[in-house]
Amino acid sequence: MSETVPTSWLVYCRPGFESDALSELQHHAALQGIACESSRGEGWVSLTRVDGEAVNDLHRQAAFKKLIFARQSLAALPALTLSRDDRLTAILDQVKASRWSFEEIWHETPDTNDGKALAGLIKALTKPLESMLKKRGALRRSAGARRLHIFWTDGDQVQLAMSFPGNRSDLINGIRRLRFPSRAPSRSTLKLEEAWHEFIPRDEWEVRLAPHMQAADLGAAPGGWTWQLVQRGMYVYAIDNGPMESQLMKTGQIDHLKEDGFTWEPPQRLDWLVCDIVDKPVRVLAMVERWLIRKWCKEAIFNLKLPMKKRWDEVTRCLTALDESLDKAGVHANVSCRHLYHDREEVTVHVRLRD
Repeated sequence: MSETVPTSWLVYCRPGFESDALSELQHHAALQGIACESSRGEGWVSLTRVDGEAVNDLHRQAAFKKLIFARQSLAALPALTLSRDDRLTAILDQVKASRWSFEEIWHETPDTNDGKALAGLIKALTKPLESMLKKRGALRRSAGARRLHIFWTDGDQVQLAMSFPGNRSDLINGIRRLRFPSRAPSRSTLKLEEAWHEFIPRDEWEVRLAPHMQAADLGAAPGGWTWQLVQRGMYVYAIDNGPMESQLMKTGQIDHLKEDGFTWEPPQRLDWLVCDIVDKPVRVLAMVERWLIRKWCKEAIFNLKLPMKKRWDEVTRCLTALDESLDKAGVHANVSCRHLYHDREEVTVHVRLRD
């Protein structure tokens, strides 16, 4: 049997954002001069090399942490159509032909109702498949922390893919599910909490999200993001003409200023700027650039609301403009951007000044 190699770059994304995820993958393929054909379904897209060569270089060069719309990034084998009478044999045969070995198996589906409906079938197949793969030596204890992803798009449609440590999401389906705190004023609070998990290593929280730090929340009302800052023990300038949640104000850690977040200036340099204002990206970006260029904060997390079409184009335009503005001003910073699970028609940007 000849070896089967991964020829497709498979990523998961939020349903409805397939065009944006695909545009992003095509951008990275073009940078490497690799010709690919595309395919897509609800909640996923993939690129397949037209020359039939392995996709390893393309997958590895585009580091997962630098992707915006991808929830997961995988090197995938050709898709399989399974027999409903025997779903396991085709999977076992393809694993054998790939000569892959791995330390764990994740069964995943698109983030759709149809995908969720496959849970019972997957549960019934999980243990028998693991047992067979262990007997064949493919599933073993020491395999470089590689993980086999079995991506089910239907009861008889599946694609096998591999992920590698340091270049993947370590969350099932690439989704970080957070519990909504009942005392928080709004569900938007989860956006900031997820952003911290995404952009700040957990072992750095005690230093970078420390008590007694000072922060500004622009467009704060009713206080979903301010609530997160207060929970970390920070003092917050909450800038919004609207009312803040009354229980939150009783903490004594908030100075609510009924001013325009686009024009307000802090009394001194702050540790954090956060912003979830609903406005055109160009306006939000101009405001944040002013804060960063004048070094009014050390770190910033803000959302950019996106148009319904060509969202990838809008994001890249905004990030390029931000990089150019900071470079022109001689400001050195690390900039990251992700379409988080708790985002909707927006992306979240994190900036950390290096000086």
